[in-house]
Amino acid sequence: MSAGGDTAQGAAEIREIHESRARAELAAADAKCPGADTVSWRGALLAEIAIVKGMPGPAEAAGGAALSGADGDAIEKGLQKLGWKPETAFYTLSRPVAGADRERCAARLRLQIEAVDPIAVVALDDHAAEDLAAAFGVEPIVPGAPRDVLGRRFVTLTAFEASLSDQRRKQRSWSELQSARPPGAVY
Repeated sequence: MSAGGDTAQGAAEIREIHESRARAELAAADAKCPGADTVSWRGALLAEIAIVKGMPGPAEAAGGAALSGADGDAIEKGLQKLGWKPETAFYTLSRPVAGADRERCAARLRLQIEAVDPIAVVALDDHAAEDLAAAFGVEPIVPGAPRDVLGRRFVTLTAFEASLSDQRRKQRSWSELQSARPPGAVY
């Protein structure tokens, strides 16, 4: 086997170790919030960007994973336009079940974000923004005003799912989403 083959094999082994660790951490996070398995997270275990929706929408209520409906399709298209690769995104709900304990949900969300270690986190609505702020002990992130928290870019969008049927609101969400890309080099 060539040296290049050894390097590729070594990289794949390291990636599997990190993904295995992330899976274990995500399982521990889900255990923090009873009912969290009602709507599963999906996406990259080694994420560049995490997308957080507050509460289940129609697609999730019908048994889909986080952002498995029209809002998920729309956010993926938006991320692609901004240069994010879909396979580098992690998707979750901050409140996967109605009536879940908010402190437990915040603890779960913090553990999820730490597990997948993205450079940017986007809250798609007020609930997600509130839960993200609680998870990291910061003031809520105002739509259109990104904030860097513990080395990550946090961004809030204004009611993303509701914006899909309103062109003016969709343009506002697009403008807010553009601020998810941190300044400087991304590596």
